Amino acid sequence: MSTRLQRRPAQAGPAPARRPASRPGPDRLPTGRRPRANVLGTAVLFTLSAYFLLPAWWLLVGSTKTSSDLFGTGGLWFSGFHLGDNLQELATANHGLYFRWLLNTVLYAGVGAAAATLLAAMAGYALTKYRFRGREAVFNTILAAVLVPAPLLALPVYLLLSKAHLVNTVWAVLLPSMISPFGVYLCRIYADASVPDEILEAARMDGAGEFRIFFTVVLRIFSPALVTVFLFQFTTIWNNFFLPLVTLSDQKLWPVNLGLYYWNGLKDHTPYNLVVTGSLVSVVPLVVAFLLLQRFWRTDLTAGGVKA
Repeated sequence: MSTRLQRRPAQAGPAPARRPASRPGPDRLPTGRRPRANVLGTAVLFTLSAYFLLPAWWLLVGSTKTSSDLFGTGGLWFSGFHLGDNLQELATANHGLYFRWLLNTVLYAGVGAAAATLLAAMAGYALTKYRFRGREAVFNTILAAVLVPAPLLALPVYLLLSKAHLVNTVWAVLLPSMISPFGVYLCRIYADASVPDEILEAARMDGAGEFRIFFTVVLRIFSPALVTVFLFQFTTIWNNFFLPLVTLSDQKLWPVNLGLYYWNGLKDHTPYNLVVTGSLVSVVPLVVAFLLLQRFWRTDLTAGGVKA
Protein backbone atom coordinates (compact mmCIF):
# COMPACT_ATOMS: atom_id res chain seq x y z
CA MET A 1 0.00 0.00 0.00
CA SER A 2 1.25 3.29 -0.84
CA THR A 3 1.01 5.85 1.77
CA ARG A 4 0.50 9.41 0.87
CA LEU A 5 2.00 11.81 3.16
CA GLN A 6 -0.05 14.87 3.71
CA ARG A 7 1.89 17.98 4.36
CA ARG A 8 0.54 20.29 6.96
CA PRO A 9 0.43 23.88 6.04
CA ALA A 10 3.17 25.80 7.75
CA GLN A 11 1.95 27.91 10.62
CA ALA A 12 2.17 31.50 9.86
CA GLY A 13 4.41 33.49 12.15
CA PRO A 14 3.21 36.49 14.10
CA ALA A 15 2.09 39.22 11.79
CA PRO A 16 4.26 42.29 11.94
CA ALA A 17 2.77 44.95 14.10
CA ARG A 18 1.21 47.70 12.13
CA ARG A 19 2.48 51.12 12.90
CA PRO A 20 -0.30 53.43 13.97
CA ALA A 21 -0.99 56.20 11.62
CA SER A 22 0.69 59.31 12.77
CA ARG A 23 -1.64 61.94 14.02
CA PRO A 24 -0.80 65.57 13.96
CA GLY A 25 0.27 66.46 17.49
CA PRO A 26 1.62 69.63 18.98
CA ASP A 27 5.11 68.76 17.74
CA ARG A 28 3.91 67.81 14.25
CA LEU A 29 2.11 71.01 13.42
CA PRO A 30 3.23 72.70 10.26
CA THR A 31 6.11 75.04 10.71
CA GLY A 32 5.04 78.54 11.69
CA ARG A 33 1.54 77.71 12.96
CA ARG A 34 2.38 77.14 16.63
CA PRO A 35 4.75 80.10 17.08
CA ARG A 36 2.16 82.35 15.45
CA ALA A 37 -0.50 81.21 17.93
CA ASN A 38 1.88 81.76 20.83
CA VAL A 39 2.72 85.26 19.65
CA LEU A 40 -0.96 86.11 19.20
CA GLY A 41 -1.88 84.78 22.65
CA THR A 42 0.98 86.64 24.28
CA ALA A 43 -0.03 89.86 22.55
CA VAL A 44 -3.64 89.52 23.72
CA LEU A 45 -2.58 88.84 27.32
CA PHE A 46 -0.14 91.74 27.27
CA THR A 47 -2.85 94.08 25.96
CA LEU A 48 -5.32 93.00 28.64
CA SER A 49 -2.67 93.33 31.37
CA ALA A 50 -1.80 96.84 30.20
CA TYR A 51 -5.49 97.75 30.12
CA PHE A 52 -6.03 96.68 33.73
CA LEU A 53 -2.73 98.04 35.07
CA LEU A 54 -2.88 101.42 33.35
CA PRO A 55 -5.20 103.05 35.96
CA ALA A 56 -2.98 101.75 38.78
CA TRP A 57 0.09 103.17 37.04
CA TRP A 58 -1.65 106.54 36.58
CA LEU A 59 -2.61 106.54 40.27
CA LEU A 60 0.96 105.81 41.30
CA VAL A 61 2.37 108.52 39.04
CA GLY A 62 -0.30 111.05 40.00
CA SER A 63 0.35 110.63 43.73
CA THR A 64 3.87 112.00 43.22
CA LYS A 65 2.66 115.28 41.70
CA THR A 66 1.28 118.53 43.00
CA SER A 67 -2.18 119.76 42.06
CA SER A 68 -0.78 122.01 39.34
CA ASP A 69 1.41 119.24 37.92
CA LEU A 70 -1.60 116.94 37.64
CA PHE A 71 -3.07 119.23 34.99
CA GLY A 72 0.08 120.73 33.52
CA THR A 73 2.13 117.60 32.79
CA GLY A 74 1.61 114.21 31.15
CA GLY A 75 -0.45 111.83 33.23
CA LEU A 76 1.55 108.67 32.60
CA TRP A 77 5.02 109.82 33.58
CA PHE A 78 6.69 111.49 36.54
CA SER A 79 7.29 115.21 36.81
CA GLY A 80 9.06 115.83 40.09
CA PHE A 81 8.60 113.59 43.10
CA HIS A 82 6.36 115.04 45.81
CA LEU A 83 4.96 111.85 47.32
CA GLY A 84 6.42 112.61 50.75
CA ASP A 85 4.97 116.13 50.75
CA ASN A 86 1.57 114.80 49.67
CA LEU A 87 1.56 112.20 52.42
CA GLN A 88 2.52 114.78 55.03
CA GLU A 89 -0.21 117.14 53.82
CA LEU A 90 -2.66 114.23 53.78
CA ALA A 91 -1.88 113.40 57.40
CA THR A 92 -2.42 117.00 58.59
CA ALA A 93 -5.41 118.00 56.45
CA ASN A 94 -8.53 118.70 58.54
CA HIS A 95 -6.63 117.68 61.68
CA GLY A 96 -5.83 114.21 60.35
CA LEU A 97 -9.38 113.44 59.30
CA TYR A 98 -8.26 111.23 56.39
CA PHE A 99 -6.67 108.58 58.62
CA ARG A 100 -9.79 108.65 60.79
CA TRP A 101 -11.72 107.78 57.62
CA LEU A 102 -9.22 105.05 56.83
CA LEU A 103 -9.55 103.52 60.31
CA ASN A 104 -13.34 103.62 59.99
CA THR A 105 -13.11 101.73 56.71
CA VAL A 106 -10.82 99.11 58.24
CA LEU A 107 -13.31 98.70 61.11
CA TYR A 108 -16.33 98.40 58.82
CA ALA A 109 -14.64 96.06 56.35
CA GLY A 110 -12.74 93.93 58.88
CA VAL A 111 -15.47 93.37 61.45
CA GLY A 112 -18.26 93.22 58.88
CA ALA A 113 -16.44 90.72 56.66
CA ALA A 114 -15.46 88.51 59.62
CA ALA A 115 -19.03 88.41 60.97
CA ALA A 116 -20.47 87.84 57.49
CA THR A 117 -18.03 84.98 56.88
CA LEU A 118 -18.92 83.25 60.14
CA LEU A 119 -22.67 83.62 59.61
CA ALA A 120 -22.37 82.44 56.01
CA ALA A 121 -20.39 79.37 57.08
CA MET A 122 -22.94 78.47 59.75
CA ALA A 123 -25.88 78.98 57.40
CA GLY A 124 -24.28 77.09 54.52
CA TYR A 125 -23.35 74.17 56.78
CA ALA A 126 -26.84 74.00 58.30
CA LEU A 127 -28.54 74.13 54.90
CA THR A 128 -26.39 71.21 53.73
CA LYS A 129 -26.12 68.83 56.67
CA TYR A 130 -29.43 69.27 58.50
CA ARG A 131 -32.82 68.18 57.24
CA PHE A 132 -35.73 70.45 58.16
CA ARG A 133 -38.97 71.58 56.62
CA GLY A 134 -38.62 74.52 54.24
CA ARG A 135 -34.88 74.08 53.73
CA GLU A 136 -35.04 74.44 49.96
CA ALA A 137 -37.36 77.43 50.23
CA VAL A 138 -34.91 79.18 52.53
CA PHE A 139 -32.01 78.45 50.20
CA ASN A 140 -33.95 79.63 47.14
CA THR A 141 -34.78 82.88 48.96
CA ILE A 142 -31.10 83.42 49.76
CA LEU A 143 -30.19 82.61 46.17
CA ALA A 144 -32.70 85.18 44.93
CA ALA A 145 -31.16 87.77 47.25
CA VAL A 146 -27.86 87.34 45.40
CA LEU A 147 -29.52 88.73 42.27
CA VAL A 148 -30.86 91.87 43.98
CA PRO A 149 -28.58 94.92 43.48
CA ALA A 150 -27.37 96.37 46.77
CA PRO A 151 -28.44 100.01 46.02
CA LEU A 152 -32.08 98.85 45.81
CA LEU A 153 -31.90 97.78 49.45
CA ALA A 154 -30.44 101.05 50.72
CA LEU A 155 -33.79 102.76 51.31
CA PRO A 156 -35.44 99.81 53.15
CA VAL A 157 -32.29 99.39 55.23
CA TYR A 158 -32.33 103.09 56.08
CA LEU A 159 -35.97 102.89 57.20
CA LEU A 160 -35.24 99.87 59.41
CA LEU A 161 -32.21 101.56 60.95
CA SER A 162 -34.22 104.73 61.50
CA LYS A 163 -36.88 102.77 63.40
CA ALA A 164 -34.12 101.25 65.56
CA HIS A 165 -32.48 104.69 66.11
CA LEU A 166 -29.21 103.48 64.60
CA VAL A 167 -28.86 106.04 61.81
CA ASN A 168 -25.60 108.02 61.95
CA THR A 169 -23.90 105.38 64.11
CA VAL A 170 -21.26 102.77 63.45
CA TRP A 171 -23.96 100.06 63.47
CA ALA A 172 -25.65 101.66 60.47
CA VAL A 173 -22.82 100.33 58.31
CA LEU A 174 -21.76 97.29 60.34
CA LEU A 175 -25.10 95.51 60.64
CA PRO A 176 -25.98 95.44 56.90
CA SER A 177 -22.38 94.44 56.13
CA MET A 178 -22.71 91.26 58.20
CA ILE A 179 -25.07 89.68 55.66
CA SER A 180 -23.66 87.97 52.58
CA PRO A 181 -26.14 85.92 50.50
CA PHE A 182 -23.38 85.01 48.06
CA GLY A 183 -21.28 83.75 50.99
CA VAL A 184 -24.12 81.50 52.14
CA TYR A 185 -24.48 80.09 48.64
CA LEU A 186 -20.74 79.46 48.32
CA CYS A 187 -20.49 77.83 51.76
CA ARG A 188 -23.42 75.52 51.05
CA ILE A 189 -21.86 74.36 47.79
CA TYR A 190 -18.48 73.86 49.48
CA ALA A 191 -19.98 72.02 52.46
CA ASP A 192 -21.86 69.66 50.18
CA ALA A 193 -18.69 68.81 48.25
CA SER A 194 -15.99 68.85 50.94
CA VAL A 195 -17.48 67.92 54.34
CA PRO A 196 -17.95 64.11 54.49
CA ASP A 197 -20.80 62.80 56.58
CA GLU A 198 -18.48 60.07 57.92
CA ILE A 199 -16.34 62.64 59.74
CA LEU A 200 -19.41 64.19 61.34
CA GLU A 201 -20.76 60.80 62.43
CA ALA A 202 -17.38 59.83 63.87
CA ALA A 203 -17.27 63.08 65.87
CA ARG A 204 -20.79 62.49 67.18
CA MET A 205 -19.89 58.94 68.22
CA ASP A 206 -16.96 60.38 70.18
CA GLY A 207 -19.41 62.52 72.13
CA ALA A 208 -18.78 65.89 70.45
CA GLY A 209 -21.67 68.34 70.37
CA GLU A 210 -22.88 70.10 67.24
CA PHE A 211 -21.22 73.44 68.06
CA ARG A 212 -17.96 71.72 68.92
CA ILE A 213 -18.06 69.79 65.65
CA PHE A 214 -18.66 72.98 63.71
CA PHE A 215 -15.94 75.07 65.36
CA THR A 216 -13.26 72.36 65.62
CA VAL A 217 -13.86 70.21 62.54
CA VAL A 218 -15.97 71.99 59.96
CA LEU A 219 -14.24 75.37 60.13
CA ARG A 220 -10.87 73.71 59.48
CA ILE A 221 -12.24 72.06 56.35
CA PHE A 222 -13.93 75.32 55.38
CA SER A 223 -10.67 77.30 55.25
CA PRO A 224 -10.51 77.92 51.47
CA ALA A 225 -14.20 78.85 51.29
CA LEU A 226 -13.92 81.10 54.36
CA VAL A 227 -10.98 83.00 52.90
CA THR A 228 -12.84 83.44 49.61
CA VAL A 229 -15.99 84.73 51.32
CA PHE A 230 -13.97 87.02 53.58
CA LEU A 231 -12.04 88.60 50.70
CA PHE A 232 -15.18 89.09 48.61
CA GLN A 233 -17.05 90.67 51.50
CA PHE A 234 -14.04 92.72 52.63
CA THR A 235 -13.69 94.21 49.15
CA THR A 236 -17.43 94.81 48.86
CA ILE A 237 -17.61 96.68 52.16
CA TRP A 238 -14.40 98.60 51.42
CA ASN A 239 -15.88 99.85 48.14
CA ASN A 240 -19.36 100.44 49.55
CA PHE A 241 -20.34 104.03 48.91
CA PHE A 242 -24.10 104.40 48.72
CA LEU A 243 -25.02 102.94 52.12
CA PRO A 244 -22.68 105.24 54.15
CA LEU A 245 -23.83 108.18 52.02
CA VAL A 246 -27.44 107.50 53.02
CA THR A 247 -27.01 106.53 56.67
CA LEU A 248 -24.09 108.66 57.89
CA SER A 249 -23.99 112.44 58.28
CA ASP A 250 -21.15 112.78 60.78
CA GLN A 251 -17.84 113.23 58.93
CA LYS A 252 -15.96 111.43 61.69
CA LEU A 253 -17.88 108.23 60.88
CA TRP A 254 -17.38 108.34 57.11
CA PRO A 255 -15.40 105.66 55.28
CA VAL A 256 -12.48 106.73 53.15
CA ASN A 257 -14.25 106.62 49.78
CA LEU A 258 -17.01 108.94 51.02
CA GLY A 259 -14.41 111.32 52.46
CA LEU A 260 -12.46 111.43 49.20
CA TYR A 261 -15.71 112.08 47.33
CA TYR A 262 -16.37 115.02 49.65
CA TRP A 263 -12.89 116.46 49.06
CA ASN A 264 -13.25 116.03 45.32
CA GLY A 265 -16.54 117.96 45.37
CA LEU A 266 -15.28 121.05 47.18
CA LYS A 267 -16.01 124.06 44.99
CA ASP A 268 -13.75 126.70 46.48
CA HIS A 269 -10.51 124.69 46.69
CA THR A 270 -10.33 121.07 45.64
CA PRO A 271 -7.14 119.34 46.89
CA TYR A 272 -6.66 117.11 43.85
CA ASN A 273 -3.22 115.98 45.00
CA LEU A 274 -4.72 114.79 48.30
CA VAL A 275 -7.57 113.01 46.52
CA VAL A 276 -5.16 111.10 44.29
CA THR A 277 -2.69 110.35 47.09
CA GLY A 278 -5.51 109.29 49.41
CA SER A 279 -6.84 106.96 46.73
CA LEU A 280 -3.43 105.32 46.46
CA VAL A 281 -3.14 104.87 50.22
CA SER A 282 -6.65 103.40 50.40
CA VAL A 283 -5.65 100.64 47.96
CA VAL A 284 -2.75 99.44 50.12
CA PRO A 285 -4.86 97.58 52.76
CA LEU A 286 -6.67 95.64 50.01
CA VAL A 287 -3.38 94.56 48.45
CA VAL A 288 -2.00 93.56 51.86
CA ALA A 289 -5.14 91.54 52.65
CA PHE A 290 -4.90 89.60 49.39
CA LEU A 291 -1.18 88.92 49.85
CA LEU A 292 -1.60 87.69 53.42
CA LEU A 293 -4.64 85.48 52.81
CA GLN A 294 -3.81 83.93 49.45
CA ARG A 295 -1.67 81.23 51.10
CA PHE A 296 -4.81 79.85 52.78
CA TRP A 297 -6.32 78.92 49.42
CA ARG A 298 -5.56 75.24 49.67
CA THR A 299 -7.53 72.30 48.32
CA ASP A 300 -7.92 68.68 49.33
CA LEU A 301 -7.81 69.48 53.03
CA THR A 302 -9.71 66.27 53.80
CA ALA A 303 -7.52 64.00 51.68
CA GLY A 304 -6.84 60.88 53.74
CA GLY A 305 -9.40 61.80 56.38
CA VAL A 306 -11.87 59.12 55.25
CA LYS A 307 -10.93 55.67 54.04
CA ALA A 308 -12.68 54.45 50.93
